[in-house]
Amino acid sequence: MSLVLIERPADHVALVKLNRPEALNALDMPTRKALVAAFRDLSDDADVRCIVVTGDERAFAAGADLKEMSTMRPRDWLALGVRQLWKVFSDCPHPIIAAVNGFALGGGCELAMHTDIIIAGENAKFGQPEVKVGIMAGGGGTQRLARAVGKYKAMKMLLTGDFVDGREAFNMGLASEVVPDDQVLERALDIAKGIATLPPISVRFTKEAVIAGADAALDTGLLLERRSLEFLFDTDDQTEGMQAFIEKRKPQFKGE
Repeated sequence: MSLVLIERPADHVALVKLNRPEALNALDMPTRKALVAAFRDLSDDADVRCIVVTGDERAFAAGADLKEMSTMRPRDWLALGVRQLWKVFSDCPHPIIAAVNGFALGGGCELAMHTDIIIAGENAKFGQPEVKVGIMAGGGGTQRLARAVGKYKAMKMLLTGDFVDGREAFNMGLASEVVPDDQVLERALDIAKGIATLPPISVRFTKEAVIAGADAALDTGLLLERRSLEFLFDTDDQTEGMQAFIEKRKPQFKGE
């Protein structure tokens, strides 16, 4: 059985599905490696313009596999190269949308936070419960969560291990949208299809500017933004987009 399934539900859209239903899609090392392989391939695929990642109706991903981790020593954890695995997701040039139903806990919540847009079901459960088993978030949870929702909301989740549902996640800034559970994947794919019709270089540069500028000085971020905008005026898609607007027709973007 494949631990990660890849589908192509629409032009230029890839759907990545975690496929360990018996373990609530817990992220053991084989699953992490399968995810990394999938994202490496999709990152290099020029036909892909947007990626949706999801689990199933019970769980997006219920964290790391505690059975696998329970006997680990520091040298074992170091040998896994987990930080390098997370880097594959954060370095992906395509926009990534998380479609979250059910549990998104620990590494599952961190996986969602490595994406660019999060669509949450009303009954989704987000959390960083690592403190309850004697460890702490280690896939960016202490940093990404605080940046997403602020220190005080993040501290409550990280120090108590308590969960928040989809509606609360949306209200606190951890989700882009909250929708009924049976509409999560459909909504995520609709957004992905829309992004896939846009000029891919513009989309890529927009993502780069937001991410690179997030931890930079404002002047540095603004400089990156201006330089990226200037470059886009040298693309065929800019010419096509503006000409199509003037001529009141649908543009045909080629990523050139």
